[in-house]
Amino acid sequence: MSDPLLATEDGAVRWTSPFCLLLCDTLAVRADASGRALELAAGECAGARRALARFGAVPSTATPLVDGRPAAPEQAIEAAAAILAASRQPLFGGLGTDVAGARALYRLAEGTGAICDAAQGDALMHTLRPLQDRGGYGTTLAEVRNRADLVVCVDGLPAGEAAEWLARCGVGEGASGPDAPHLVLLGGTPGDQVALATLAARGALTTEYVALQGDLFDTVALLGARVAGRTVPAAAPAIDALAGRLRAARYAVLVGQSARLPAHGALVVEAVHRVVGTLNASTRAAAMWLGGGNGAGTVNAVFTWLSGLPLRSRAGPAGREHDPACLGTARLLADDAVDSLLWVSSFDPDCAPPATTVPLVVLGHPELAASAQREGSVFVPVSTPGIGSAGHLFRADGGAVLPLVPVYRDTLPELATVLDALAGCVQALRAKAAP
Repeated sequence: MSDPLLATEDGAVRWTSPFCLLLCDTLAVRADASGRALELAAGECAGARRALARFGAVPSTATPLVDGRPAAPEQAIEAAAAILAASRQPLFGGLGTDVAGARALYRLAEGTGAICDAAQGDALMHTLRPLQDRGGYGTTLAEVRNRADLVVCVDGLPAGEAAEWLARCGVGEGASGPDAPHLVLLGGTPGDQVALATLAARGALTTEYVALQGDLFDTVALLGARVAGRTVPAAAPAIDALAGRLRAARYAVLVGQSARLPAHGALVVEAVHRVVGTLNASTRAAAMWLGGGNGAGTVNAVFTWLSGLPLRSRAGPAGREHDPACLGTARLLADDAVDSLLWVSSFDPDCAPPATTVPLVVLGHPELAASAQREGSVFVPVSTPGIGSAGHLFRADGGAVLPLVPVYRDTLPELATVLDALAGCVQALRAKAAP
C-alpha cells in the first residue's frame, strides 16, 4: 500500500469503518494476498468486509467525465458549475459524505437554493418526523451495554449495516444470569427467528419470540395500550407478557431499523415512543432507531446544526423551507419539480443516482462513472473518507463523532475541495451573467 498511516508490525492499518452504522473502531486493514485489494486484518464487521472489496490496495487514478467523455478536472468543475448556475431549482441527492463534505454541501446549497435529500430519505423521515412532533427518549451503545436488562428488537434483529449491534452492546457476551439482558424479537422474518435460536443456543442469554398480532402497526398499538394498563379486547397473551416484562424491567431498550419499516413507518416509531414515554413515568426505558448510513445521518446532523432544519429543506424565496412529504427525491423527479440533480456518494458505489433526464452532476466513488455516460452529465471522482482521506462521521446512536483514518494517501480530491471549487465557479458565472 502507498504511505500507510498508523501501521502495525504486520503491515495492517488500525482503522474505523465508515461503511456500517456503528463505525466499528476495533478493526485493521491490509492488502490481500494479491496486493490489489483491501481486506480486514483484525476484528469483524460484515459491512466493512463487503465494502473493502470495492476498493483497491493502491490509490485510484479515475478520470472525470463531461458528457460521458474524459475531461480534465478543471473542465469537469466548469461544466458542473454551468449546470448549477443555469438551474432554477437544483436537487442535491445521495449525500454520501462526512462532516467536512456536509459543511461544503450546505454552503453550496445555500448559494444555489438547492433542495437536499439523502438516498435513504424516506427511511430517515420515519424517525425524524415523530421526533419533531413529539420528541423521544434516545440512548447510546455504551448505555445499552452497561444498563439494559431487557432488549426488544422491533420487526427483526439488527442486520445489514447494523449487523454488529448486538455484539457492540454486549448482548449475548457473558454467561446467562441476572445481569444478562433478556432479548425479545417482536415480529421479524423466519431468518430472524433462526438467528434468535442460534443466540439462545450459545447459552449466553435468554431469548423470546413474540409474533405480531395483526400487522406491525396493530401490534405496537396493542403493546402500548397494555403497557399503559388499558384493557384491550382479545389481546394475545404474549403481548400481555411482554408488556409485563417492560413494566418490570430496570432499563428496557426497544431497537429497530428505520429502513425496514413499512410505508408510513413514522406511525410505528411514534407508537414505540409512546411505550417508552409511558415506561419512563415509573422506570427507565429508551428507543434506538438504526439508520442514516452512507453518511445520511451525518449530513442531516450537520444541516440541522447549521440551519436549524434537517434534510428535505431548501433556502427558498420565502426563507428556509422544510417539507418532509413533498421534498423527497422520487416525488420531485416524478413531478418535474427540479431542473438539475447533483448526486453525492463517496462511500457506496452501488448508490447510483435515479434515472432522470435532467442535467446531472455525480460526485463520488470511481465506479459511479457508469451513471454519468450521457449528454448533459458530469462525473468527478472523489476520495472516500476512511480509505483515501481523513474525515469524521456521526455514529448511529448520535452519541459520538468518530475520526476516520485513511488507509493511504489518495490521488483523488476530497469532496469538500471539489464542492468549494464548484461554489466559487457558480458564483463567478452568475456574477458574469448579471445585468
